Amino acid sequence: MSSTNSAEASTVSCVAEPHVVADLVGMVQLLSDGTIVRHADAVANGLPPASLPSASTTQWKDVVYDPDHDLKLRMYKPAAGADEKLPVLVYFHGGGFCVGSFSLPNFHVCCLRLSGELPAVVLSADYRLAPEHRLPAAHDDARTLVSWIRNKAADGDPWLAESADFGRVFVTGDSAGGNIAHHVAVSVGSGLLGASPARVAGYVLLCPFFGGVERMASEAESDQFFRLSLPEGATMDHPAVNPFGPDSPALDAVAFPPTLVVGGEHDLLRDRIADYVARLKAMGKPVELVEFQGQNHGFFVVEPWGDAGDELIRVVRRFVYGSTSGN
Repeated sequence: MSSTNSAEASTVSCVAEPHVVADLVGMVQLLSDGTIVRHADAVANGLPPASLPSASTTQWKDVVYDPDHDLKLRMYKPAAGADEKLPVLVYFHGGGFCVGSFSLPNFHVCCLRLSGELPAVVLSADYRLAPEHRLPAAHDDARTLVSWIRNKAADGDPWLAESADFGRVFVTGDSAGGNIAHHVAVSVGSGLLGASPARVAGYVLLCPFFGGVERMASEAESDQFFRLSLPEGATMDHPAVNPFGPDSPALDAVAFPPTLVVGGEHDLLRDRIADYVARLKAMGKPVELVEFQGQNHGFFVVEPWGDAGDELIRVVRRFVYGSTSGN
């Protein structure tokens, strides 16, 4: 009996405890046995606190847009009193495809500002996160959201009906959300995804999160996010993150409406963002780049009430209302 127990003890002692094989700056950890550990406090604490506006009259409401995956969005609208219906701004949050939610205070404050100060109806959507749901899951969820918007435009929604002009839909997102907005643009512009009777009038990509095997000078810290969000074994030329990779769809024939791309002077992805805009312009796409001096990646989310955030609101307002003038 003692010999058996000794063998069993030896066997047990040889079983390795799960260890961390990938660590996303303390927010998400992938263990050797496949377990994924999320630290919600680390995600919230990774951003400076964003204070709520003291006198905001913007209303919001959470609804489910994809019951199959229990995905929700937060709808924002200014208080009643607008003389006419408002453009609809579809917003996808950032977080490297691995972290984040519309409910995080910084994303919430950004959407409060966009809704109240543009003004606009804002639809801020969650999507499935990696590494539990690797790309293209987030892109698939965005297409589901467009279908949800299409249905709301056709059937009406009591909460949105008095405010939302679905003939003026703008798709936007910050960082990974900007990447998602690009993929919506490709799906809609190539005819693979229908939006009618809604109409996508433009796109606003804030510090879009792209990558590629061929590295650019400013890139440094993005690799870990891509390793956890891409399909296992995929390279950074995967179509989900490199719009111009060898297997990415050709964009020449894709119909792009006016597109605003925003970057920061010190954004780690500034070179890739500039390359994205230059390539689209070379194809004749109506794309505009606005670079914010002295700013880093995701500056609006990091400091929603800063001077740069104030200027971003003005830039987006000018783009949204300039793109829809006369329509």
